[in-house]
Amino acid sequence: MKTIKFLFGALLFVTLSAFTWNNFNAGYKVGDVATDFSLKNVDNKKVSLNDYKDAKGFIVVFTCNHCPYAIAYEDRIIALDKKYKALGYPVIAINPNNPAVQPKDSFDLMKERAKEKGFTFPYLFDEGQKIYPQYGATKTPHVYLLQKTKEGNIVKYIGAIDDNSNDETAVKTKYVENAVNSLLEGKEIEVKTTKAIGCSIKA
Repeated sequence: MKTIKFLFGALLFVTLSAFTWNNFNAGYKVGDVATDFSLKNVDNKKVSLNDYKDAKGFIVVFTCNHCPYAIAYEDRIIALDKKYKALGYPVIAINPNNPAVQPKDSFDLMKERAKEKGFTFPYLFDEGQKIYPQYGATKTPHVYLLQKTKEGNIVKYIGAIDDNSNDETAVKTKYVENAVNSLLEGKEIEVKTTKAIGCSIKA
């Protein structure tokens, strides 16, 4: 009898673990339709993708205050927004971290960082951490390039900004720029997914 209970318990544990693992790793794939969101910006106003009536798409970047990788990419994210916002692809930055786990990613410190760096884009707080799991983001930074269509905002690229997180001057391939340029030119994106390099999201 004890053996049966043990086996049942072990089976239940494995089943639940698999369920949890699959849910944790669930997220958008290239070609999926990304649902809209309404998140608080550092100016205390709510922002959603639907606010951007004239946008052709969005460069959604999950990033944060404290991560060295995120910090290293801040100027590059600002440059992406300045280059592509006028062409219809603005940056939408989202902080997915739980400030109870990482206090440096609090909403008040987000405001300070945005002002200090002169962010030209919304810097939104994923309060309750409801949005990043939908996307399947695991790192900061982690990029999701969306294209606006009649069917909704279609995921066209997922991954890293470029191929060198340490040294911008040594970058050889600019994944996000190449992907956006392809969309603007009506061409197929050659590299649709890459591995995001950064800090793990603090849940």
